[in-house]
Amino acid sequence: MIDYAKLIILGGIFLAGAGFGWYFPHRALVEYKTSVEVAAKAQEEKVKSIRSQQELVNKGIEKEYEAKLNLLRQYYANGVRQPNTSKLPTLSNTTNGADAVTAYNLLVGQCAEATQQLVSLQEWTKEQLGIK
Repeated sequence: MIDYAKLIILGGIFLAGAGFGWYFPHRALVEYKTSVEVAAKAQEEKVKSIRSQQELVNKGIEKEYEAKLNLLRQYYANGVRQPNTSKLPTLSNTTNGADAVTAYNLLVGQCAEATQQLVSLQEWTKEQLGIK
């Protein structure tokens, strides 16, 4: 009978040890999972905030770019006077002179648009780098 009592006591100690051995690592795992979930939610909120800021920057720069581009197109559509074009061309050269002025205005307008595009891209890049 004593042997059974010893076996029952040893079995109880073994089961208690196994239970504690399982409980503490399991509790640490549950705490780790909880901390990871909290960190993931915080990261998702941060990403959501950054995306919304980026969208605002994109829309702002896009509207500003379109407004400036429309002003440039309107300015160059009306024609830019060159300082040396006040002289009237001769009759034989009339169409060539008008074509040259039109081509010049078109080229200048395209250059102004490309320059504005680069300036807007630089502004967009600076704004995007500032978002954290």
